[in-house]
Amino acid sequence: MKNHNYFTYITTNRTRKVLYTGMTNDLFTRMSQHKADALGEKKTFAGKYNCYHLVYWERHQFVNDAIEREKEIKGWKRFKKIKLVEKFNPEWKFLNDELD
Repeated sequence: MKNHNYFTYITTNRTRKVLYTGMTNDLFTRMSQHKADALGEKKTFAGKYNCYHLVYWERHQFVNDAIEREKEIKGWKRFKKIKLVEKFNPEWKFLNDELD
């Protein structure tokens, strides 16, 4: 059985004021897309609010698990999302450069 990689992730803007939650099967490419949109046409929420700084991610083997987790996190209040990020990334480092 082939292993698949799907990711649920949270990005923020430079000042860490806005949070965006998404899911993808290619985290590196998705972060590049968010950045290109933010620096270009700003067609998406992440682009409009410059949310291309990765601060949280988790891997899933199955796409349905990643989608369900994305929906769950999107339903949370901001303070709960902040707690999740701080447990994973206490210093709120931008993790984009750590992606392969």
